Amino acid sequence: MLEPRSLTLVHLHRKEVVGERGKAAEHVHFPCGGVLSVLAFMQSGAAVEVGTLGREGFYGLELLVGGKIWTETTVCQVEGDSLRMPAAAFRKAIAADTGLRRMTQRYLMAYLALVSQSVACNRLHNIEERFARWVLMAHDRVEGDEFFLTQEFIADMLGVHRPSVSVVAGAFQQAGYIKYSRGAMCILNREGLEAASCECYAASNEQFASLLAQ
Repeated sequence: MLEPRSLTLVHLHRKEVVGERGKAAEHVHFPCGGVLSVLAFMQSGAAVEVGTLGREGFYGLELLVGGKIWTETTVCQVEGDSLRMPAAAFRKAIAADTGLRRMTQRYLMAYLALVSQSVACNRLHNIEERFARWVLMAHDRVEGDEFFLTQEFIADMLGVHRPSVSVVAGAFQQAGYIKYSRGAMCILNREGLEAASCECYAASNEQFASLLAQ
């Protein structure tokens, strides 16, 4: 059974590391409004996003499958509140066939489907489509239409150079889809972003809804 006192409300700040690859997994997080990015780092220090999560799920899949260390580094992409839970309390709460165990297992399936779709998207679709998809995914996970994202961070998430992000953001701003200045992102025309995005955004949402509804 999940004990309410095992949950602590914390505020995650932008660029805050919530889990580092190879380090002990001490807490799980249930984001309430922020967005977390799971990053794969190369020896050169370059990083690319391999997973995104927010209030639709939780951070701690390694613990769900019996792991004790983080497999990748995860940072806060968009700041916001989160419910933090000690690893020991989480293990206890999923030890039996509990509602939390069933819910987090369904989320695991949905997350894996999302990662698979992202791999295909990064390989097959252009930067404009991927930019639109990524902004839509971030928008889905935050409150309101405004959030903070630097061009450098977006470039890391998409695995492209910063000037490419500047060009795409400028084009989307001219089209009236967004307003973007000094990292402050404001969604002006969500329908336009959805039209500019590739098929992967809608496909991911359908998979997610189907798996979580089971």
